[in-house]
Amino acid sequence: MGGGGVRPGYYNESMYDALTSTYALPCPHHGHTRLPLSSFRTLDRLPGASHPAVFRVSFACSCGDEHPGLVSHHDLDVAPLGLGLGGTFRNLMTARDDPLETELATVAATRIGAGEWPWSFFCFPEACPRPMTPSAIALIAPGERSCGLAVRCPSCSSVSVNLVTRAHVDIPFWNDASVGVVDHVFEEDVVRAVDAFRADLLSARFDERRLDLEP
Repeated sequence: MGGGGVRPGYYNESMYDALTSTYALPCPHHGHTRLPLSSFRTLDRLPGASHPAVFRVSFACSCGDEHPGLVSHHDLDVAPLGLGLGGTFRNLMTARDDPLETELATVAATRIGAGEWPWSFFCFPEACPRPMTPSAIALIAPGERSCGLAVRCPSCSSVSVNLVTRAHVDIPFWNDASVGVVDHVFEEDVVRAVDAFRADLLSARFDERRLDLEP
């Protein structure tokens, strides 16, 4: 997602960088690391405050280990659309420094208004594609070229498992044309055991379903 003439300038210190689609998270070995959403393994909303909501995550670090971390609802669902970023960029068409948030938010609003959704998945119980936000993801299991995605449906609250590309997870508005869908309704407990979930993925049968969302 981007606009003509955008060049990196300076930014307020933030966990999420909308131009690289990566998160800054703590690593006990290297201090910190930057990685995309597809490097997350589990996401679990913490009880308590809802404004802002906070999610406990585990992520596969570039050091080779998995670490825990905390990510806010804003960094998961809002910052990837460019909102609340602060900072400016040099607009090469006008030779002026313009607000980065205004540029990215305008692009996002235009695409949503045209019927595109930043993220989507296929809900098996409802037998239809649904829009979602990253905070609805419960677990991500990596593969060589794709990843298994367990999503808590915002509409029916059931857990569906899709097989998607990494870009589908990492890049807002990417949305694969079709995804693999496990033809099974998963219990909530499936997201509690990563190893068991990965084993289920290896043994599961995936049906290809289209992800066309109605405007």
